Parts: sequence; structure tokens; C-alpha cells
Amino acid sequence: MKTRCLPLVLGFCASLVFAQETPVRTLFTNVHVFDGVHEKRIENANVLIEDNLISAVSSDPIEANDATVIDGGGRTMIPGLIDVHWHLALAELPMEAIIFGGDAYEVGIRMAHAAPRTLMRGFTTVRDMGGNTFSLKKLIDAGEVVGPRILPAGPMISQTGGHFDYRMPNQVPDRAGTIDYWGRVGMNAVADGVPAVRQRAREAFMLGATQLKIAGGGGVASTYDPVDVRQYSFEEMQAAVDVAESYNSYVGAHIFTDDAVQMAVKAGIKSIEHGMLIGEDTLKLMKKNDVWLSIQPILNDDDAEEFPNPESNRKFVEVTKGTDTIYRLAKKMGVKMAFGTDLFMSAEAAAKQGKFLAKLTRWFTPYEALKMATSDNAELMELSGPRHPYKQGSLGVLKTGAYADLILVDGNPLDDLNLVADPENNFDLIMKDGKIYKNTL
Repeated sequence: MKTRCLPLVLGFCASLVFAQETPVRTLFTNVHVFDGVHEKRIENANVLIEDNLISAVSSDPIEANDATVIDGGGRTMIPGLIDVHWHLALAELPMEAIIFGGDAYEVGIRMAHAAPRTLMRGFTTVRDMGGNTFSLKKLIDAGEVVGPRILPAGPMISQTGGHFDYRMPNQVPDRAGTIDYWGRVGMNAVADGVPAVRQRAREAFMLGATQLKIAGGGGVASTYDPVDVRQYSFEEMQAAVDVAESYNSYVGAHIFTDDAVQMAVKAGIKSIEHGMLIGEDTLKLMKKNDVWLSIQPILNDDDAEEFPNPESNRKFVEVTKGTDTIYRLAKKMGVKMAFGTDLFMSAEAAAKQGKFLAKLTRWFTPYEALKMATSDNAELMELSGPRHPYKQGSLGVLKTGAYADLILVDGNPLDDLNLVADPENNFDLIMKDGKIYKNTL
């Protein structure tokens, strides 16, 4: 009996045929493997990929007669990098587009350009901490758009006048329950009071969020909220946490200051985003409650971006004065730290993603920095529990059963982390989910 595929179901039938085919196998030989966990490389190793997973890592020869063989030429193989504070919807979007006349179409177009560029910098996974990336994630996972894996927080939840309230002063006061344009397209969610916070949190998970993001304090890029203010009451924060925990996930909170972080930790927040202005007592509380410090190596240096308003530039200087101190304190005290960049507003800024990873050598060894950007970041993302969308294998590591997300580096980044600052010239091969997206060998 012959099987016929009607045009409407042709793709479905084709996928069934593909699923029955022999697994695609790729064998890497002559590579030195940094597995994402251990400081010492596995020298002269062989790595076998079957479909989208690693099936073997060994210093001994691997028999795979039907595999495509790639000679690594003595290069270092590292896990695909992870950025746990990225905004694909904002990475290449000018600030003016949010404030003056931009729309969801512009966001979508710029996001589609930003996604492959993120992957080509070696970042095979991002925890997206705010913005509507749900459709982009769906298309990337389906293989229709090139880009990294995405763990989306979805709309950033903020109080009126908070860090994610994009309205201008001439747009307030507003009627209770009114949703502005960016709220209607899923970029943010302004919510005041426990019932509203619960509703917006539930809506975020309905849209496909893997974790929540709230503004628990003032910000730098936002014009109308001072850095020192505490945003949301304890009860409002706890409402977001209650919803996240009911979904077996967690909440990350944008905060810089001691009093706001301490309240957030007591409310059950599990990831503090930024935190440059906190001190030892707050770090002790975070460590006691197993709370992550998701901090970014943002400094007032040659890579600093100019904001379109003087107040944001002033706040930027204030915040970056604390970056060096908080890294040193948190490391000394053994607080769990994750690596992210939070680069946005222009393609030029976003292109420095790898350069910001290399900046970590100011406080960490290359091994510590690479571990943070791979297996440590993957550990943080596991807090999403069953909401984590990538359950077939492990992320951030190179071992049997892990996803085949990897990079071949021309050189040894455990000796010179500056190699990751120039992925165009130093990353000779990039693989995500078993598929090669760059190969200059």
C-alpha cells in the first residue's frame, strides 16, 4: 500500500520519515576538552555526537565507522556559552524605539537579526530576562530561524513608575487596569497590588515563561525611577513568588540596593539581577537562603555605552562604582554567582558579549569564568524545574548525555580567556543541538 502526503500534511509526513532514519553521527578527533566542570582538560580526546546529544567523550579511540569525522587539530572544545541575563528583544533595539514611536514590528525584525548573531558569538543558550521572545523561541526550536536556545521570562513585571514602566509623564495618571502599548504586545506588565501582580505573573506563564522577572528596585536605563528606591511591597513580591512556585519555577528580581534585596530574599526571590550596591550583610542573607547573584561585569570603561539622557548616565556611574567591590565580596563569601551581560540598545553593544565574559578575569581565573558561563549558569537555569524547555540532555557541560552544544576554539581559553572576546577569529566551529552553524576548519 502506497502512502500519499497531501500538501497540507507533507511536512508532518516528512518528519515521521526523518524520525525513523539512522541517527546522524559526528566524531570529533584530536581535541582537548574542557567539560564545563573540571579545571583540567581531557587531552587528545575524541567526542562522538549522535543526533543532538553527546554519546561518548574519551581519550581512547571511538569506533564509529558511519560517522562524519572532524579532526579538531588540537583545538580546545568547550561547551556552548550561556548568558543568563540577555534581552533578545532589546539587544539591538535603540532606546528611542521604546520611548518614541517604535513598535512590535521593529522589535521582531531587530530580534530576528540579533538571534543568529548571538549564536555566532558562541552563546548557544540564553536566559532571556524580559521581553516578548516567545514566537522567536518557537521558530528557533523548530529550526526555522537561527539562534540560541531561549529560556524566556516574558513581560517584565513592574509597579507604576517602576523600572519597566515605559510610559512618559504626560501619559499618567491612567485609568485603573489600562494597559499601555508595550504591555499589550508582551514586552512589559505594569501591575499594582497583589491581585494585579498575581494576574500578570499567571499570564506570563500562560504565554510560556520559564521563570518570572520583576523590578524590585530602580534602574539605570529607565528615566523616572531613582536607583535607590525599593519597588513593590513585600506582599506584592510574595505574590509573584507564590505564582512562580505554583508553577514549580522561580522569580528573578532587578535590584541594586541592600534594603530592596533583603526584602526580596525574605519574599522568596531566588535570583538577584545586578546587585552592584549591596554589602556583606545582604550577601550573607543571600548565601543563607541559597539565592543566586546574577551580576554583570559592567564598568565605567571604554566599553560603556552612552545613554540618551543625562540622568541615566549619572545613575550608570553610581552603579558601576560598586561592580568591583561586589564581585570581590561575593567571591570571598562563597555566594553563588552567574554570568550575564545585559547588553542592549545597539548591535555594537551586543557584539561585545564575549568581551564582557573576558572581563571576568579581573576577579576570576579563566577556569572560574568559563565554568560560570557554562555549568554554573546551567545550574541556575535548572531552578525553572518542569518549566525548563530543554529536558532531553544537560546544558553547559560536555559529557555523555549532554546536548551537543559546543565550540572549537583556536587556542586554550583556560590560559587566555581573551580568546572568547573575538569569536569571529577564534571560534572555528560552533555546534548547537548537534547541528553545525559555523565551520572554518
